[in-house]
Parts: sequence; C-alpha cells; structure tokens
Amino acid sequence: MSTQPRTARGTRTRARLLAAAEKVFASAGYHDASIVKITEEAGIGLGTFYLYFAGKQEIFDEVVGDLNARVRHAMTEAARTAATRIDVERAGFQAFFRFTAEHPALYRIIRQAEFVSPAAQRRHYENIVRSYVQGLSAAQDAGEVRPMDPEVAAWALMGMGELFGMRYILWEAEDLGGDAASPKPTDVPDEVLDELMEFIRRGLAPAPPAAGSRPVEGQREDSKHA
Repeated sequence: MSTQPRTARGTRTRARLLAAAEKVFASAGYHDASIVKITEEAGIGLGTFYLYFAGKQEIFDEVVGDLNARVRHAMTEAARTAATRIDVERAGFQAFFRFTAEHPALYRIIRQAEFVSPAAQRRHYENIVRSYVQGLSAAQDAGEVRPMDPEVAAWALMGMGELFGMRYILWEAEDLGGDAASPKPTDVPDEVLDELMEFIRRGLAPAPPAAGSRPVEGQREDSKHA
C-alpha cells in the first residue's frame, strides 16, 4: 500500500511522482514505463520513489484512482448550479469532455488498466456509476426522471459520454496532429451535444399521463377530438 506523506513537502513530492507517472504511462505504455523514467520525469531521486510507492504496479493503480477522483470532481463542480436533471447531464458531459481534452492520458491509462490492473479499471467505472446512481435516484424522487433502474441508466449514460469523448475529442485531436495552427478540440461540437442531449432528454423524461387520467388544469376534456 502506498504511503501517505506527513508533511507538505512530502505531499508535493508524491503529487509530482503521480503527475510524472501519468505522463510516462500515457506516452510509453505500462510495459515500457519504468520507475527510472518516472523519477527522471519528476526530477526526483530513485530512492525517494520507494518512500511513497512499493513499485510500478502500485503507482499505476494510484494514477488510475487519481484520474478518477479528478474527473468526478470536475463533473460534480460543473453540475453544482444546474437547475434541472438535463442541465446536470449537459454540464457533466461538457466537464468530462474538457477534462478529456486536457488529460488525454485518461483514456490511454484506463485502456491499459484492462490488461495490467483489471481491478483498478473496474473501480474507476464503478465509482463513476455510484455517483451517477445517486443523482438519478434523487431526480426520480423529484419527478424529473421516469421510473427506471438508475444503475442501468447510469451505465448507459457513462458509456455514451466515454464514446463521444473518444470520437469528438481524442480522435479529433489525433487527426489534427501537432499543428499549432489547428487548435485541439476542447468540447464536442454544439450541434452534436444538442443531439445527444435531446436523445438523453427523451430517454429520461417522465412518462406522459396514462390514457383516461385526469387532464391537466386548463386542458379541455374534448381537446383530443378538436
């Protein structure tokens, strides 16, 4: 188990190691990464590494957990002032896309985790879903979301966000290459996001009143025959 620092300096050193490991794992891949490369990237002595981490596997798992905590925080903060559940979805998706643009290592490292640390990958997705379920359940209680299994909905929504981010952020950036005259995308195009939100709105919207139920105030009983 990794060691938590007891001083502010130790906290900064550990953070530098995690940032360096994120960069090395993303660029070199887990198998070609080494503790030497990580410490060189961090500008920290090799011996210092072992004050905080037992080895490469452990720091890799910590990087996965750190990325997970940061992306969930970004999504939560973005959605904090949203008025409706659909507003929450839009704000959360946009925050995820921006995080992806700023930290493309998120995709690369989570993909690697499938093979080198399946348990870390599973925790990554389950932590996101757990937060999602809480929000969807609250929206159901408020009547904003139709009756459904919130866990099923959470997995579906998370899957859409991940694939849209891959298609419109990660792949678009790769297609643009290193051309400084072509700015990298930081968000999904507005028209694409609008279409995605309409799809989600229809999927989450409360069901219309059943046939024969009492009409809403102001609606004529015979309006359907007009």
